[in-house]
Amino acid sequence: MRQIQGSRFEVRGNSLAKWNRIVAVCAIAAAGLLAGCRQDMQDQPKFIPQRGTDFYPDGRSARPQVANTVARGQLHDDAYFYTGLVDGKEGNAMPFPVTMSLLARGQERFNIYCTPCHSRVGNGAGMIVQRGYRPAGNFHTARLMAAPLGHFFSVMTNGYGAMPDYKAQVSTQDRWAIVAYIKALQLSQDAKPADAPPGARIESLATIAQSEGLPANFAKEWALPPTAVYGTPNNQDNGIPAELPPSANGKYPAAQPNAPASPNKQ
Repeated sequence: MRQIQGSRFEVRGNSLAKWNRIVAVCAIAAAGLLAGCRQDMQDQPKFIPQRGTDFYPDGRSARPQVANTVARGQLHDDAYFYTGLVDGKEGNAMPFPVTMSLLARGQERFNIYCTPCHSRVGNGAGMIVQRGYRPAGNFHTARLMAAPLGHFFSVMTNGYGAMPDYKAQVSTQDRWAIVAYIKALQLSQDAKPADAPPGARIESLATIAQSEGLPANFAKEWALPPTAVYGTPNNQDNGIPAELPPSANGKYPAAQPNAPASPNKQ
C-alpha cells in the first residue's frame, strides 16, 4: 500500500510540476503579446483639431453638430433670462420674483465679485481703484440710477469698457440676483422719508456715523481717490466716465488735471 500510495504521490507531483511549466510558458507568452500591443500616451488613437482623417467619408475629424439637437444646458429657451434683452434692447424687469433670500444671495455674490472695483456701497471706488486701477462705474449716478435692469445683467454677461465679462465666474441666476441687490443698494443710498414704513425712526447718516464712532468724513460726498487713473493717453475717460459728486464742483482730483470738467456720458 505504501508503494502504491507513494507511486500515486509521485504521479501527482510530476503532474503538478508539468502544469506549473505550462502556466509559466503561457505567462511568458502573454507578457510578450501584451508588450507588442503597448500604446504609449504620446501615441494615442485620437483626432487632432483641424487635421483631416480618413475615418469619415468627408475627411473631417471635427464633426458637425447633429441637426435639430441642442447640447445639454444650452437650450436657453427663455431668451430674456439669458440675455437681459427684449427685441435687442435692455429690458427693465426681473425674470423671476425677488425674495429676501435672493437679495441675500445677490449681496453675497456682489461682495465677492464686484466690491474690489465698485466697493461695497457701489460708488466705484473699490480697493483696486484706490490702488491705481481705472475708476469703476458708480451705481449712484443719475445715469445708472435710471438704467434698466437688463443693462446691469448685460454688462456682467458681456463686459463693458475696462470691465471684463463675468459669465464664467457667476451663473445666470446669480447675475440676476446681483442685479436685484444693486437696485436695493441704489435705494439704500437714495432713500426718501416717504420710502420708510409709517412710524419708522429716520436718522441721518451723519448722526448714525457719529453714534457708531466712525470718522467725521464718513457721511461726506464720495470722491475718486487721487490714485485712480483712467489709463488712457490723455488720462481722460473718453466716453466711459465716473461722474463727479456735487461737492467736486465739476473738478477732478489733482492727480487728473487733464480730465474734462464735464465728461461725456456712455
